[in-house]
Amino acid sequence: MRTAGLFCCVIFSFLASCSAPPKPAEQPAQATQPPKPPDDSRRFPKPNLVDTSVVDNHIWDQTFMPGGTVARYKKGKTEYGMMVAKLASPTDAAILLLDWKKAMADAVLVPSFGGYYGTVNGRPTFVFTKNAWIAGVSGLSQKQADAEARVLAANLD
Repeated sequence: MRTAGLFCCVIFSFLASCSAPPKPAEQPAQATQPPKPPDDSRRFPKPNLVDTSVVDNHIWDQTFMPGGTVARYKKGKTEYGMMVAKLASPTDAAILLLDWKKAMADAVLVPSFGGYYGTVNGRPTFVFTKNAWIAGVSGLSQKQADAEARVLAANLD
């Protein structure tokens, strides 16, 4: 009996030491794309709205900006835009606001709103945060942008 047990152990050890042929090298996993930003079109004021679209990344051609939703407006001959993007935290939004300040040629703090107004790519732009949101109005004077931004901000939770 004891010899049979020893024999079985030797056989199992032998079989265990025999390994299957090596698997072919695993292909590296394809880089996962970040999830597509949600469509936040409902956040934009409706008067003068022409259309909205979801942008996967680089809102308004800014490399530091994530994806979000942009809107195009037209009032008479004046065309302007708005954008919103929700970030993971208010801190992340505040960091992006500083990136916007650096991107503006002539950034001016608008203390009553906590945002910056300046020129980006030759276009007047106002950006601000509200909680984890970064939002902006482009193509209007500071006074007009401030008024439109207040309506937009009221729609951000």
